[in-house]
Amino acid sequence: MGGGCHWCTEAVFQSLKGVLKVKQGFVASIGANSEFSEAVIVYFDESKIPLSILLEVHLHTHKSTSNHSMRTKYRSAVYTFSEDQNNIINSYLELLQFQFQNKLITQVLPFDRFRASREQIQNYYYNNPEKPFCESFINPKLQMLLNKFSKYTDQNKLKHLKDESRTTKYSE
Repeated sequence: MGGGCHWCTEAVFQSLKGVLKVKQGFVASIGANSEFSEAVIVYFDESKIPLSILLEVHLHTHKSTSNHSMRTKYRSAVYTFSEDQNNIINSYLELLQFQFQNKLITQVLPFDRFRASREQIQNYYYNNPEKPFCESFINPKLQMLLNKFSKYTDQNKLKHLKDESRTTKYSE
């Protein structure tokens, strides 16, 4: 999955129940989009979290309808490993379009190559949740997960956000 920066995308998927592993790095596809773009590879247990939910989470946690100037670096994409997976993802995208005012620009692309990020920046959010980048850009995405996809979130991993939210409400 690719969309925004891989730190954000990694944290989002690491925060879901049923996700077994997230590899952060750069992905290239076969064909016209063969340049590397920031992305993650998500390993998951479909009996705990369906592919359709992973895709819905992905679409809601990055600008999946915005064709901005950084789309080469941050390609809005789902990389597939088979023709069947490609067809399934395209069907899900059609079904999920109604949730968005603007047209989804997320591409379904055949996976070609992966290059892992430097080890120092892997697991970035959970190693650095207090960093300004994490608080400004990742926390709002994780808060949205808690609100919209709470059934699928790992409540223990996101406990700090629930505690902050409770503290903020009482102090206002």
